[in-house]
Amino acid sequence: MLSTFVYPRLGSRPISKITAPELLGALRLIEARGTHETAHRTKQRVGQVFRYAIATGRAERDISVDLRGALAPIVTTHHAAITDPIAIGHLLRAIDGYCGQPVTHAALRLAPLVFLRPGELRHAEWSEINFDAAEWRIPGARMKMREAHIVPPPQQAVEVLRNLLPLTGVSRYVFPSLRSRQRPMSENTINAALRRLGYGQEEMTGHGFRAMASTCLNEQGWNSDLIELQLAHAERNKVRAAYNRSTRLQDRRKMMQAWADHLDTLRVGATIIPFRRTPM
Repeated sequence: MLSTFVYPRLGSRPISKITAPELLGALRLIEARGTHETAHRTKQRVGQVFRYAIATGRAERDISVDLRGALAPIVTTHHAAITDPIAIGHLLRAIDGYCGQPVTHAALRLAPLVFLRPGELRHAEWSEINFDAAEWRIPGARMKMREAHIVPPPQQAVEVLRNLLPLTGVSRYVFPSLRSRQRPMSENTINAALRRLGYGQEEMTGHGFRAMASTCLNEQGWNSDLIELQLAHAERNKVRAAYNRSTRLQDRRKMMQAWADHLDTLRVGATIIPFRRTPM
C-alpha cells in the first residue's frame, strides 16, 4: 500500500514536514478508484509509520489522526454465494464440465475445497505447499489479517494440486497468469469463468465459496470456532488465537476432509445434509 499509493507522492518528503491535507490528497486518489477499504487501511499504515517516527524523534505528532471522518465510510457488501445443497451440486457439475484453460479449471475446482479469499488463492506459490505433510502454509504477508495461515487440504484438493504440478510447477505461482508466469492469475479470472458457466454476479462469486462453506458447515453442526479459524477471520484474543492455531489443526483437518467428501455427495446428486458431530 505504501509503495503503490503513498511513496510516489510523499516518499521523498521529510516526515515532519508532511501535512494532513497532503496525506488526504494521496488517500483521495485511492478513493477515486472506488477502493474505500484500501484507503482506510493505507491511512492506518501511515499512522503506524508516524507513531514510529514520533518514538524515534523524527516527528512530533501523528497527522493521520486529523483525518478522522475525512474518508468515505466503508460500505459492507455481501458476496453472492450459493448455499442450497441441490444448487451446490449443479455448480460443482458445471465446474467439472468447464472447457476453458486448465489452470483456470483447477482454480475453480480448488476454490470450494479450501475456501480461501480469492486473492489468497490466486497468489498461491508452490513453495507454500508441502505434499508430504499435506499442509499449505500461507505467510502472513499474503493474508488479510497479516497472520500466517495453515490450510490442511483434503485429499481431493491434493489431487487437484498434484495434477496441476506438471503444468505450472516450473512457475513460482500455482496459478500463473496466461500472459506471464512471473505474475499470478488475474483477479477477474475466477469470476469470469463463473460467468462463462452461466452464473451471474448476483448469484455466485469467487468470494462466495467462503460463504458457501461457512453456511453449510454451521448448518451441519461443526464447531463455529473451527470454521472461523479455517476462514482465517480475526481472533481478538491473542492468547486464544495462539492456542487455537497450535492445538486445533487436527480438528480442522477432519473438518476439511469431511467437507470435501460432502461436496462429492452433492456432486452426484445427494440432497440430504448429514449432521456431523461437532469436534470438541
